[in-house]
Amino acid sequence: MLVKEILRVKGGALYTAAPGQSLASAIATMADLDVGSLVVMDEGKMAGIVTFREVLKALKAAGGKGTDLLIGEVMVANPVIAYPDMEANDLRRLMIEKHSRYLPVVEDGQLLGVISFLDVAKAVLEEQSLENALLKNYIKNWPEESAA
Repeated sequence: MLVKEILRVKGGALYTAAPGQSLASAIATMADLDVGSLVVMDEGKMAGIVTFREVLKALKAAGGKGTDLLIGEVMVANPVIAYPDMEANDLRRLMIEKHSRYLPVVEDGQLLGVISFLDVAKAVLEEQSLENALLKNYIKNWPEESAA
């Protein structure tokens, strides 16, 4: 399974923020949309990503009063990225090695979407379910050996 197939199953929703927005607005957006990350866009290009991890770190560093910080101050400016033709196993390995739950997917400099570890888990589960169903059908319809 390839990253582009996971994106196709997930759908094209992409949630963004601007570096000049407040952390409070990012928190509100993430809570309202029930998402764990926002891609930070600046002048039509990806400038970074902010996830709940950066939000928590910023709030802790500010003693819980950091909601007036700007997203550009807390985002990850050069996030680890994935590519559409990556194998799912390579993607999982990368996410684990880099401790990244959310990876922007980029092709030729264009942002295609964001893949979460949950998206990967769902896609793998669906693929395994299909394979199991196909194997069960194959075994159920196993040809009998003819008696000679």
